[in-house]
Amino acid sequence: MADAVVVGANGFLGSYLVDALASAGHRVRAFDRYSSSEPTFTAPGVEIVRGEFLSRTDLESAVRGQELVFHFLSTTTPATAETDPTLDVRTNVAQTIELLESCVAAGVRHFYYASTGGAIYGMQGKQVYRESDRAMPLSPYGIGKLTIEHYLQYFGRLHDIRATAFRISNPYGPRQHLNKLQGFIPIALRRISRGEPVTVFGDGSMVRDYVYVADAITMIMNIVGGEPEHGLYNIGSGVGHSVEEVVSTLARVVGDQFVVEYRESPATFVDRVVLDIERYVAEFGPVPSRSLEEGIRATALGMGLNHV
Repeated sequence: MADAVVVGANGFLGSYLVDALASAGHRVRAFDRYSSSEPTFTAPGVEIVRGEFLSRTDLESAVRGQELVFHFLSTTTPATAETDPTLDVRTNVAQTIELLESCVAAGVRHFYYASTGGAIYGMQGKQVYRESDRAMPLSPYGIGKLTIEHYLQYFGRLHDIRATAFRISNPYGPRQHLNKLQGFIPIALRRISRGEPVTVFGDGSMVRDYVYVADAITMIMNIVGGEPEHGLYNIGSGVGHSVEEVVSTLARVVGDQFVVEYRESPATFVDRVVLDIERYVAEFGPVPSRSLEEGIRATALGMGLNHV
């Protein structure tokens, strides 16, 4: 077992990763601001380290003595990066470079990065996207993620630090931070529970690969526990669902009528993104097979919406 630090440990994916690493027997350090809440992970014995991602000193302290570093923090969302692209460059990209430099100095063995599978491939008209397909992001958020992936390759070649990027599709589940306005399913469930309309961008035909958070973390942990052949993996369900299908599934789960408001899609929205997960399957076996309805029901119950 290894000493492992999760950067962004109190975030949506990060909190589940902390629990999974601790359950697997790793000695886990959980780095985050914890500015607005107590830790959302539940594993006992985790070392909680409060600090600022934008502080080089804090990052150096966080990675010191660690064998594995998991970078699961983002200072922006797709929406905020769109509003101010320079913010993504100045904070996410520049600070990740500093984090990588700190890892090299600390002798970190393996660096794992939460990239995006939903925004990085762009609009190429493919039914599914493989890791070997060209990345053509249209949004500042996706451009920033791809830039960081390139820096992982650079640091790996120059400093011989192993790095693995996870292109995660559209994860959803309990613990998602609704104030970030990212995560259609939990946000829709919350709005339905309050009697508020559900907002849909476009006509509902947009297709995404939705993956339940526990299934995504299981895939990631299988990679971490093995000897990955590649430095890049798609993490998703491998199945596409339109927004209209998601809305219909929400209606079945909650058993209530609700209003849907349709708005014009932003110019950088992509019509269809479904991830090919054959690379993962070939190395690590079948992916978890939770259905969309099972995942939405588990999300609703995890959010305390017990009427479902």
